Amino acid sequence: MNVAIVGATGYGGIQAVNLLKKNKNYKISFLGGNKTSGSKWNDNFPFIYLDNDPYVEEISVDNISKNSDVALLCLPNGLSSTLTRKLLERRVKVIDLSADYRYKSLDEWKKVYSKEAAIYKRNDDDLCKEAVYGLPEINKEAIAKGRLIACPGCYPTSALIPLAPYLSQGIIENEGIVIDSKSGTSGGGREPNQKLLLSECGEGLSAYGLINHRHTSEIENVASLISGNKIELLFTPHLVPISRGMHSTIYGRLRDPGLTSDDCRILLDNYYRNFKNIKVLPVDTFPSTKWVKNTNQIFLSVKVDIRNGRIIILSAIDNLLKGQTGQAIQNLNIMSGFSMDEGLELTNNFP
Repeated sequence: MNVAIVGATGYGGIQAVNLLKKNKNYKISFLGGNKTSGSKWNDNFPFIYLDNDPYVEEISVDNISKNSDVALLCLPNGLSSTLTRKLLERRVKVIDLSADYRYKSLDEWKKVYSKEAAIYKRNDDDLCKEAVYGLPEINKEAIAKGRLIACPGCYPTSALIPLAPYLSQGIIENEGIVIDSKSGTSGGGREPNQKLLLSECGEGLSAYGLINHRHTSEIENVASLISGNKIELLFTPHLVPISRGMHSTIYGRLRDPGLTSDDCRILLDNYYRNFKNIKVLPVDTFPSTKWVKNTNQIFLSVKVDIRNGRIIILSAIDNLLKGQTGQAIQNLNIMSGFSMDEGLELTNNFP
């Protein structure tokens, strides 16, 4: 299977090269990056050495589709949409890591991503409706049949996997859900950004995007589909001075206040018992981002406050792997007929 990595010199693309370079099931057929086109890969990234030392090529449909069966689009929001239809027409399947196809309605995307919508004049509502939301633990069968996969955002991944068992089975109320998430600075991408400078964010912790963060609507849309009822929730992201890692603490109200922490843990464990990358921790053991760093795992924990019938669910992921490229490789494996976790048996070099 020949795989094109488009946007190979951003954080998502770099992770993809690192994950695929020794994977016997795939061959990297194209590395695309406009700013670095014409340069050798090993000159740019000697720490992710490729034996054939390919050139980074200019991003174009002709270059991508020349020898590729699947394209991983590791591109900024809006830009993927300029390539997707043409790639599909040339029988190249697309796994998009941007937000371009996470919404079934193009109008909704334009509303949430208004800045990008002003630049990219899209008319691909049909592809928005066709795209499969690429959360493998929930959408595996649809992913296997799809030709266009929209990978979830990192925050939605960290929130939806812990919430899904309780929403799908009506264990928690649909109202009053609160998600408190914290992300490492790599979530802001590789482009220079003042707020991500060490002197700006080091030794500090700050919230951002309150109420109107873009991922709020993505989480609400998918949570509503899982629940079968409209969900509105509170989501607050925070920036923490670590390079990679994401931690989410989720609060909800139990429909049955008699449920215990052990009850809720058993439910969570049973729901994900067939997924090797999901680790449900014992009651009173709470996950750390250090435990999942450089892996595609998600660690989950749950605790019930019996005083008021509320549930607290915690998750930890590596935002660049399970929150981004590792998840894209899971989707690639499913589309290709391989085990979901093929090539993702990664080691956490603790501490």
